[in-house]
Amino acid sequence: MKAPFVTSIIAAATYGFLFTACDSRQEEAREEALEQKADALEKKAEDVRKQGEAAADATEDAADNVRKGAEGTADTTQEDAEARADAAEDNADATRKDAERKADALENEADRTREAK
Repeated sequence: MKAPFVTSIIAAATYGFLFTACDSRQEEAREEALEQKADALEKKAEDVRKQGEAAADATEDAADNVRKGAEGTADTTQEDAEARADAAEDNADATRKDAERKADALENEADRTREAK
């Protein structure tokens, strides 16, 4: 009499575990959606980095052109051009740092999204 009762308890526990261990279709869909969102955030972070780098490079190129354009001019004009070029390069550095900060924030959000699964 005890053997069928114990067997029934073990079987019920096993079936209960099997049903709860499997993800439902809704859960799988939710996890897939979270994964896609995280992938999109990482892609956006990559794009932010590329755009920031391109903008910074363009600013540095403009600074170089200002310096080249001032060659052979009066000392005051060269000093003014040098100051503008230095400011442009500082701006390029700030642009890079800002792009990195934004991209890092997007990647952190992607990580949090993946961890929500």
